[in-house]
Amino acid sequence: MKKTVSIVLAAIAGAAIIACGPSKEEIEAREKAKADSIAAVEKAKADSIAAAEAAEKAKADSIAKADSARRADSIAKAEASKKGGKKK
Repeated sequence: MKKTVSIVLAAIAGAAIIACGPSKEEIEAREKAKADSIAAVEKAKADSIAAAEAAEKAKADSIAKADSARRADSIAKAEASKKGGKKK
């Protein structure tokens, strides 16, 4: 009799442990949430890289524009000096 009661209790304990685990739907939902989270992080990373590249390009364009203006001013000043000439 004691053996039978022990076997029944062991079976009930085993069933309780199995029944307390997450269902297939819960496992799938957890995996989907994990995949969605990873996708969001990857998108944010790509957006951040694109923004940094755009900022770097804007900086380079600004430097090139300023350099071009400086050269144009220098050439104009040199030409004005040539036209005015030196007094002898």
